Amino acid sequence: MAYRTKNAHLASLSLDPDSIDPLHRQLFMVLREAILDGRIKPGVRLPSSRILASDLKVSRNTVLTAFDQLTAEGYITSRVGAGSYVSDQLPDDFLERRKKEQQTTSGLPKREIHLSRMAQKLRKQADGDIYRGKNFSPGTPEFDQFPFEDWARLLGRHWRRPKPEFLVGNPIGGSRVLREALADHLGQTRAVRCTPDQVIVLSGSQQAIHLVITAFAEAGDRIWMEEPGYPGIRNSILYAGATPVAVPVDEEGFHLETAKKMAPEARLACISPSHQYPLGHTMSLPRRLDLLKWAREENRFILEDDYDSEYRYTGRPLSSLQGLDTDNRVLYVGTMSKVMFPGLRIGYLVVPPDLVDVFLSLRKDVDGHSPAVAEAALAEFISEGYLAAHIRRMRLLYEQRQETLVSLLQEKASEYLSVTPQESGMHVIAWTKPPLKDRDIETEARKAGLLLRCLSGFYEKPTDKSGLLIGFAGTRAEDMPQLVDKLVYILKNQSGQR
Repeated sequence: MAYRTKNAHLASLSLDPDSIDPLHRQLFMVLREAILDGRIKPGVRLPSSRILASDLKVSRNTVLTAFDQLTAEGYITSRVGAGSYVSDQLPDDFLERRKKEQQTTSGLPKREIHLSRMAQKLRKQADGDIYRGKNFSPGTPEFDQFPFEDWARLLGRHWRRPKPEFLVGNPIGGSRVLREALADHLGQTRAVRCTPDQVIVLSGSQQAIHLVITAFAEAGDRIWMEEPGYPGIRNSILYAGATPVAVPVDEEGFHLETAKKMAPEARLACISPSHQYPLGHTMSLPRRLDLLKWAREENRFILEDDYDSEYRYTGRPLSSLQGLDTDNRVLYVGTMSKVMFPGLRIGYLVVPPDLVDVFLSLRKDVDGHSPAVAEAALAEFISEGYLAAHIRRMRLLYEQRQETLVSLLQEKASEYLSVTPQESGMHVIAWTKPPLKDRDIETEARKAGLLLRCLSGFYEKPTDKSGLLIGFAGTRAEDMPQLVDKLVYILKNQSGQR
């Protein structure tokens, strides 16, 4: 419930008694904002503390405390026997500047800023979206069925009596117990061959990708990536001052011969062989072996992004490329975001034994270490079998949700889209039929609360490919009919039908 004053000059002011901010702080903030944006003019007399307290249904002390702060900061002045007035000493140019800022709809400052070439490139890639839901969002897992009670119990176990070292810091590479748990888990589920010392715990897969590219790329170097591919890889290449070389993928995944024709001197290959993002293809065994041979013979390295390969619906999850590597040429990247939840902010990097020291040094310069208590809880979550059980449950659930989504799209949207089930992953590709353009559909879909993505946005070069990445993992099957209806309405309008 919000309280409002009845005073004419202050009609827009309100306080929320349920807010975590004290009422006097809320009153100070709303009065200050009203003064700065011109709703309360300089020289205007404010209501007495008694009247304002009565109007807002708060104590007089609340109003007096807010007035004292406003006076101390120069927003109002008190005149003995005459009350409190908005200061007439606020500069007109400051008030006018505030007014212009309020009218700026783009959110970007209207000033000339001299940025580096790298920052200018990355700025164009920025996505300011915050979390707004999960309807059809690719890569968003199911939250409601996560075993939060077990997770909370494990966290509580370590927070109730935290070890002293947890309160001071953490090893640069992450807690020993988590590195051991991850090495064991990856060996069993992904055929990754490593010791705990080779595992470095990070704040997500993007940090891991960034560190790998930073380690190998000099300014001006050319780095192979997939076309279409994950934008985070491209951005990290640009950040390093290197040049992304977008190598087209086909049904067998990354094609080495094409890559060598495009940039034979490339320092690094960045790929997602088990489940190519975003197309979903799996790299064939002959191509995997060819790529490993190239890395060995040319003294090069491979970044393997293995972001959601646990969710395979046809047969067992495929083994990692790292597990085939006999010459320590693959740097393996993984994350807990897809199998648990993104807010956990835990990813990991498996590096060759002779590069451990290098990457620990790089990591130290980025943020020092990761949070110890969450890692201790995660180690037990893995070693006590909770993670494996959750992945098994979600694999069955996601398979059912994909079947529901594909069936609905084929039934209701076949006039506009062509879609088939995927063997793995958390989204399907729905190819649009002419004259539909995926970018236009994405824009309109977001306005309707559908967070699908346009396929053409994942291409480095201009493309005539047009499709939609539609996530199913985090969207309930019972919600899909009405969500598909929303999408069909958008498709119909975009195709020119009314």
